[in-house]
Amino acid sequence: MIMKQTLAKAAIAACCLAAVGCGQAPTATGPGEYAVLTVTTSDREIPVNYSATIRGRQDIDIYPQISGTISQLLVKEGEQVSKGRTLFIIDQVPYKAALQTADANVAAAKAGVATARLTYDSKKELFKRNVVSQFDLSTAKNQLLTAEAQFAQAQAQRVSAANNLSYTVVKAPSNGVVGTLPLRVGALVGPSVKLTTVSDNSEMYVYFSMAENRLLELTRRYGSTARTLKSMPEVALQLSDGSLYADKGRVESISGVIDPTTGSVQLRAAFPNRDGLLHSGGTGNIVLPSVYKDCVVIPQTATFEIQDKVYVYKVVDGKAVSSMIDVEKISNGREYIVRSGLTPGETIVAEGVGMLREGTPVVAKRQPAAASGSAAPETAAETQTAKEE
Repeated sequence: MIMKQTLAKAAIAACCLAAVGCGQAPTATGPGEYAVLTVTTSDREIPVNYSATIRGRQDIDIYPQISGTISQLLVKEGEQVSKGRTLFIIDQVPYKAALQTADANVAAAKAGVATARLTYDSKKELFKRNVVSQFDLSTAKNQLLTAEAQFAQAQAQRVSAANNLSYTVVKAPSNGVVGTLPLRVGALVGPSVKLTTVSDNSEMYVYFSMAENRLLELTRRYGSTARTLKSMPEVALQLSDGSLYADKGRVESISGVIDPTTGSVQLRAAFPNRDGLLHSGGTGNIVLPSVYKDCVVIPQTATFEIQDKVYVYKVVDGKAVSSMIDVEKISNGREYIVRSGLTPGETIVAEGVGMLREGTPVVAKRQPAAASGSAAPETAAETQTAKEE
């Protein structure tokens, strides 16, 4: 037993002597090096996408005002037409006949008025001579009034007949592009049958929805809805193929009614359409930049989350101190805009926050340039030692 203890002590002593002889000693673990940054303020513009629907400035559905069969179709689908251009002609024969009948009725009623007036004038002369009674005179006067009323009625019927005849010529109510033409010559149409649509595509309206909370935030920032419209930046339009439309647009209106089912409000932006690239009924995305002035911006790699709360590690007296911050919900995927919790001049850990704990000693990591410069002598020394050996 004594022999074994003596051998063990001798072995330990030999190990210690060997360690001292080689110049190696146990190293103590010191503070870790971490990338840090000093909080500053800057300006940021973060684009936010909103699903959008494209409409023409005017999408006018064309309905006939009278019934009949289409006798002429004078346009093609997709054709550019100007205001007043004839699109369709509906069979005019019955309406021309109705107008001729109305003209004849007007002439007959006019003659009836003339006859009734002669009778009344005659009765007045005879009444003065006591040839006819007051009853005869009053009857003649009433007959004249009846004839005049019938004449006025005939004139109104003629106006209606003339209007109906004019309605057989269906014209474009505005400049635009003709939509689909589902009906052809010979089809029976009426006031409830849609003939086509004329879309004024010279300027396009793009409708998109924004969450109520986001609208409240903008309104508070600018002071009112009117000021919000004036202050909002120009918007871009991302087309369905992912490309960006060449021209910028402006938000022109904000709906005064919030949709209770979605909790959102509709906005309308206007875009020029000089080349006719945009079509009514298309879809895309409105790219609305959110501009922040003199805001605190930090990389998302400097943060961590606990129960949906965002935290950073501040460097206080060389140690990591966790601190909760409030950030904007809108981000670019790389940075956070900090509402509160950080002030310019403070130092935070920029990377590796997942390895930190409260109170962990923190040493600022050296810059890459300095690190590479200091590494060169060490490498040279190691090479020289190897040569000497």
